[in-house]
Amino acid sequence: MLKKREQAIKAYFRNMDRSFFMDRFKGMAAADEAVPIGHEQTISQPSLVLEMTLALDLAPDSKVLEIGTGSGFQTALLAEFSGQVFTVERIKELHIRAKERLDELGYDNIFFKLDDGSTGWEENAPYDRIMVTAAASKMPEELISQLAVGGKMVIPVGSSFSQELLLVEKDANGKLHSTLLNQVRFVPLKGKYE
Repeated sequence: MLKKREQAIKAYFRNMDRSFFMDRFKGMAAADEAVPIGHEQTISQPSLVLEMTLALDLAPDSKVLEIGTGSGFQTALLAEFSGQVFTVERIKELHIRAKERLDELGYDNIFFKLDDGSTGWEENAPYDRIMVTAAASKMPEELISQLAVGGKMVIPVGSSFSQELLLVEKDANGKLHSTLLNQVRFVPLKGKYE
């Protein structure tokens, strides 16, 4: 079952039009690299977006928190393969543009918030899955507390120059287990954990 779902995510991902989520540098849409989207933010490299999505192990009824809506590219992938997505973006222009794009694609299971995402979205917690698309200097306590028992979070943690991409899992006793997925370089998570 898991293998079948993974294949479905990969197939859907291959057919996504990354250029739709870019207002400039559209000619770089096919490149497997991060591309600027303005406001000192980037749309992540496609292979990393896929890796992070697969690591979350989404289920059709997953309630997902995404920190950093950005262009909405990652959000669309999460929304396609989960029940609900609660996405937080701190930059108004990106928030508005991503909402326009995702509304145009017809998603009705995405909830948007313009705010500092470093402390999550407490009102709708707990979340089965949390996707963080900016690097925290240390593990954000608020996100850990908003992660459901049995939940999984993918988050880059480290300095502005080098980070570890971690899969954090919360077991039945509320104990955390972290697995190193990759060495990455994301834009910093602004707010409490800069």
